[in-house]
Formats: sequence, structure tokens, C-alpha cells
Amino acid sequence: MAKEEMAKNLKAPTAKKKKEPVKESLVAPGHRACAGCGELLAARLVMDAAGKNTIATCATGCLEVVSSAYPQSAWKIPWIHSLFENPAAVASGIEAALKALGREDEAYVIAQGGDGSTADIGIGCLSGMLERGHNVLYVCYDNEAYMNTGVQRSGLTPFEASTTTAPSGKISWGKTTDKKPMPEIAGAHGIPYVATASVGYYADLQKKVKKALSIKGPKYLQIHCPCPLGWIHDPALTIKVAKTAVQTGLIPLFEMENGKVTSVRKIPKKKPVEEYLKLQGRFKHIFKKPGGEEELKRIQAIADHNIEKYHLM
Repeated sequence: MAKEEMAKNLKAPTAKKKKEPVKESLVAPGHRACAGCGELLAARLVMDAAGKNTIATCATGCLEVVSSAYPQSAWKIPWIHSLFENPAAVASGIEAALKALGREDEAYVIAQGGDGSTADIGIGCLSGMLERGHNVLYVCYDNEAYMNTGVQRSGLTPFEASTTTAPSGKISWGKTTDKKPMPEIAGAHGIPYVATASVGYYADLQKKVKKALSIKGPKYLQIHCPCPLGWIHDPALTIKVAKTAVQTGLIPLFEMENGKVTSVRKIPKKKPVEEYLKLQGRFKHIFKKPGGEEELKRIQAIADHNIEKYHLM
């Protein structure tokens, strides 16, 4: 009997584990973004961290074009497309309207713009939003050029990167200036919270979104988002490219509160900048043209300065 009972037990089907429901993203799949798009990944992470009780504005740009082609939309929250220059101004109006209705605690307000909208065309509206003290989180998706209109350089395009308006060639190495320090510019307004993040570190990114939204007043979050098309890299390497940028020190991840740096993400082992640059076609001229070694040293100096400035090691 013991053998028969043992055989019966062995044949008995194991109890099936109950499947956990799949969490539905607030930025739906089926949008028109390129494969490996860092910006759409970042937007999805931001919205999923914020939750359904969110109203978002969005500047003209890649994010708007690929996610809201009429008559469809990838957004599962109230979402407003504004002009290139004014997502911060529109968000300010939404926040003021909620306050006038006595409903300011019913929804988060998030303004979104690319690096061109944020650092160039819309910097005046952004500054006004920060200076007036609106309870809005502004998110800059930094893919380091005007990608939607043809990969033109922006204020956040990095030093020596080749773009259609700062091309590398016989007399040029690409963009002649480094990235505009937008987090510091935002922090100089004395606002409660400023942070930088990367799609390569999604848990850190979402933690910063949640922290920002827990704070009353204006907040600024800048997210580094690789663009396979504009950066000319393999779409499968988006996360690797993003992480390598951080690991070299070229993209420091930190938080600021009331104008002062309060925390940084340390680099356990620094990588040389060439490991990051060689992943992308926009920097290939540095490794092919005579004199590239000296230009590489200049880029390494930028990374080393960031490491020293933010105490990343």
C-alpha cells in the first residue's frame, strides 16, 4: 500500500501558481517610436511611477509625434500637446486652475519637453514656472539633439558630437561647446528639488519621480535618453549606452534640494570615455581623423571634472 500511495502522489499534478496580473503601462505599446528609443522608455517609466492621477503636458517633438498621431494616442492619462516652447506655461495654467477649483491635491501635474524645448526654445517659460513656484514636475527627456526635425544640435548636445548643424569635417570636430548645465540653472532658482536620471538605471529614475511628486512646489528632472537614430548606435544597446555614459562620469546622477547637491550616485569603477564614444557613430570621427587623440583627452577631462565636482568616486 505504501508503494501504491507513493506512486499516486508522484503522478498527482502539482498545484498551478496563480499568475500575477500584468501591470498595464500608462504609455501604451503600439506607438510609432523607433526600436530602442530611450525617450519612450523614459516616458513610460515616469508615468508608471506617477500613476493614473496625473495630468501631463508635452512639447512638440519626438515624444509627441510618435505617441499621438491622430486619431490614436498612446497616453492613458489626461495629456495635452503644447507648442515647442511652452509645456511649462501650459502646465502652470493647469496647476493654477486646479488650485482655483480647490482640487490641487487630486492630481499631479507633469510638464514634458525634449532637450531643445527645455534648454533652448522653452527655457524662458520653464524659468517662469520655476520662479513663480508652481507645484509642477518638469521632465526633460535629454536625447541631446533636435531628433524629430533632423538631428540638429541643441544646447544639451555634448562636446564634439557630430550633428547636421554641427557636422564633423575637415575644419570641424563637431559641436564646439559642452552641454548647457540645465540642472544647475534650474537649481539656481532655489526650487525644492532637482535631479538627474538615466534610462539605464530605471529604479533610480522612478524613485526620483516619486520623491519629486511628494514635494510641494516646482521640481526639475533631467533624464538621459539614448537615441539610436541620432546617436547612430545599435538599438539593442540603448541600456548599455545609457549606463556607460554614467560609468564614465560624462552623465553624473545627483539630487539637489533648495539649490544644494544632497546625494549622488557613486561610480564603483570608472570607465574611460572611449568605451562610451565608440558605441556611437556620432563620435566616430574622433577615432578616424588625425588629432583625435587630443580631442579624446578633452572629452575625458570633462568626465574627470564631473567626477571631481560631484564626488562621484
